[in-house]
Amino acid sequence: MSEPGDLVAPSDPRDLVVVGAGPAGLAAAATALDGGLRVVLVDAGAAPGGQFWRHPPPHAQGTIPTADLHHGLRTYRALRATLSAHERTGRLTLLLNHHVWTTAREEDGFTVHAVDRGRAPEERAVVLRAPALLVATGAYDRQLPFPGWDLPGVLTVGGLQSLLKGGGVVAGRRVVLGGTGPFLLPVAAALAARGAEVVAVCEAAAPSAWLRHPVPLLRNPAKWAEAARYAGTLARHRVPVRTRTAIVGAEGEEEKAGRVAVVRTASLDADGCPLPGTERRIEADTVGVGWGFVPQLDLLLPLGCELADAGDGTMAAAVDDGQRTTVPGLYTAGETCGVGGAALAVSEGRVAAVSVLTDLPAPGRPNARRTAAERRAVARHRSFARAMAQAHPLPPAWPTWLTDDTPVCRCEEVTAGAVRSARADAAASDHRQVKQLTRAGMGWCQGRMCGPAVHCLVSARDQPYAPAERLIATPVTLGALADSGESTSDHT
Repeated sequence: MSEPGDLVAPSDPRDLVVVGAGPAGLAAAATALDGGLRVVLVDAGAAPGGQFWRHPPPHAQGTIPTADLHHGLRTYRALRATLSAHERTGRLTLLLNHHVWTTAREEDGFTVHAVDRGRAPEERAVVLRAPALLVATGAYDRQLPFPGWDLPGVLTVGGLQSLLKGGGVVAGRRVVLGGTGPFLLPVAAALAARGAEVVAVCEAAAPSAWLRHPVPLLRNPAKWAEAARYAGTLARHRVPVRTRTAIVGAEGEEEKAGRVAVVRTASLDADGCPLPGTERRIEADTVGVGWGFVPQLDLLLPLGCELADAGDGTMAAAVDDGQRTTVPGLYTAGETCGVGGAALAVSEGRVAAVSVLTDLPAPGRPNARRTAAERRAVARHRSFARAMAQAHPLPPAWPTWLTDDTPVCRCEEVTAGAVRSARADAAASDHRQVKQLTRAGMGWCQGRMCGPAVHCLVSARDQPYAPAERLIATPVTLGALADSGESTSDHT
């Protein structure tokens, strides 16, 4: 591993830095490398793949079978083979266990500041420079609070899947899943196939909503085939899927250190209000909840990247048809542009890399026919993503599930009552104002868990959520921060 700052030495120039080695980042790096560019690919994980292609740590691979939990492994292996070939020639520098904490725009391109956490507990500063920057940092789980959501044993659906893919760990024996969106199905199927008793999958939306979007469905038959496979797995394991139903509460058991023991579910009306007389109590030791995802924009916002309405209650990066942002030399692909799945992310990554090849004096010339095909794929998958967002919206009346003492911000222990008071007494109209009045969002997660929920509680119904701009995207030690400044001055 190189010493801090070595990668920015004039003798080792790079054309492109790609942040994020998920589907979009891998596809972008591979395409740029094939086009002749010199690329640095940076990722916080121990292996490439991101959350979608998450694998056990390198030392455990081969001992924990996870192949059945993945889709598109042929694409993943092809991309990994391309990267490995270019890494051997020296055109690719792959930096794993590196957390990028900020980016800056310079006259001749961009500076990327990261910390190498591969040698814990020591953190080492790394500074990267290149004329072009491509951000492919994905998204994170969107959560809506409910009474009892802070109990031990209540996780995000993405967290349950990460435990399975990253370590073959089944988090509980009796599991209830809830929220909305197709992501509930693969997690439920995987848990059931690995021996967990999935006692209920609570989908807040109605399946009939998809009938209003026939064209995206017809243009994406692979999506239906995938859903049919999950449905078959759930049917074999007798997993009930309850539509127009939500988890509205959870209760713990004192004998087990307060761990969740009972889940309360209820049928919903068209607006999302629980229907009287429909509440059920289900015994469970684990709960997984997911209400879609929020684009991870931390590295884009400080650079001045403009945002656009993603159509699912969130804001995403605004890009042109070549994945160029509104900042010259800055590109982005995947869930940062709006949540749409791995296939869309791969196509957007390739299109973004073609734009980099076009904009920089690259030795390779992109294949026009292949580029046109990728852009058609982006349009097709993006139309499906828009239909998915409309078919699986957040229930407008979900705040009625909350009691005033329900925690909304876990880190700072801010309750729903405190947030409502900030709106009523101080006319707070967005999550930034609530943060100033109540400290909601000032804890370790910096609002990633509570930000969307706080926004919904105080903002207009049609106003999408945009995260606050943060100069520091991930916690960094003062030592690494000082080392970063020294590295920058040494190689400027």
